[in-house]
Amino acid sequence: MPFQFQFDSANKILLLRVEGRLTEESFAEGYRAIRTYSTSTDASAGIWDLSSVTELTLSPEFISEVAGIGPAMPDPTRRPRFLVAPPMLGLSVSRMVEITEGPKNPLFKIVLSLNEALAVLGVQSPHFEPLA
Repeated sequence: MPFQFQFDSANKILLLRVEGRLTEESFAEGYRAIRTYSTSTDASAGIWDLSSVTELTLSPEFISEVAGIGPAMPDPTRRPRFLVAPPMLGLSVSRMVEITEGPKNPLFKIVLSLNEALAVLGVQSPHFEPLA
């Protein structure tokens, strides 16, 4: 499995770290798991860290399809979400995600690092622990 969920219970931040090859199948599996974990933890923010992705095989059609499903975390007007997009992800893919997510996720932001996302949230010393 190319992803791992972690949670900072003090700040109620759900973190998804993705490593290696990210395919449409693994993305869909992670997207479903985000819904489960964000609900069970009552996370108030989410960070999807793709900085360790080595290969990305998501088509523009797939990104649009996922955007049509709706936000992975409930209540997008209350819960900020961040996508840590490495340079490898490319400006065009990042921009496509931002455009498709924007209207449904007003608090969605693409950032270049985990530290940037934490700074926007005002969190200085997170304590993430793995979720089973």
